Amino acid sequence: MWSLYIKEIKTYLSSLVGYIFIAVFLIVTGLFLWIFPNINNIPLSGMADVQGLFNLSRFLFILLIPAITMRSFSEEKRLGTMELLFTKPLSDNQIIMAKLLSALTLFIIALIPTLTYVVSIFYLGNPIGNIDMGSTWGSYLGLIFLGSAFISVGLFVSSLTNNQIVAFILTAPLCFILSFGFEFIYSFDALGNFGYIIKQLGIDHHYTSISKGVIDLRDIIYFLSVNFIFLLATRIVLISRKW
Repeated sequence: MWSLYIKEIKTYLSSLVGYIFIAVFLIVTGLFLWIFPNINNIPLSGMADVQGLFNLSRFLFILLIPAITMRSFSEEKRLGTMELLFTKPLSDNQIIMAKLLSALTLFIIALIPTLTYVVSIFYLGNPIGNIDMGSTWGSYLGLIFLGSAFISVGLFVSSLTNNQIVAFILTAPLCFILSFGFEFIYSFDALGNFGYIIKQLGIDHHYTSISKGVIDLRDIIYFLSVNFIFLLATRIVLISRKW
């Protein structure tokens, strides 16, 4: 499994896809956090926190993560290397996990440079160190869970088609619906208490909860469940090739 994981990492870093993913994320967040006047601009807000980074990231990753997962299985199918992949001494689960972990590694690599934002705010605060580190680390943990969930969705969609563009077009809206669709349904007052139950099915509800710096076991179980469901669905699609 680890050999496939390393191969996938090398594929990301030997092509433009990985670098474009990292560059676009860092450039867009940098511009909106420090240059462009908007509600997430740190100097203009006068607040010693990086919450704007996490607000922007949950929208950016809806578009960026499908861009790195769209080739996971669809490219293998298009090139005819899918069967070759399954002739290796690897189980379906190991193949799926290798692709999940490689994409998640690239995701984490993209997050690491944003720690400079935290350091900058730490020293720019008045007094120095006037930043809620609990909320900050909680938000980073939430982003990792969020990224993992989106990657799982992307792997599932990619396993359904041999066209990368189709995989991207389907994954992005699905991630958006899973994040904010349930919030939209919750906005209808006619649903009453049932609406709140529906709201809890959405990714954004649990991401927002973790971002407050409070690590609730229910939020962790939710994200693990989302990963499990979509990875299981991916495995079922892969198994179906034998039917």
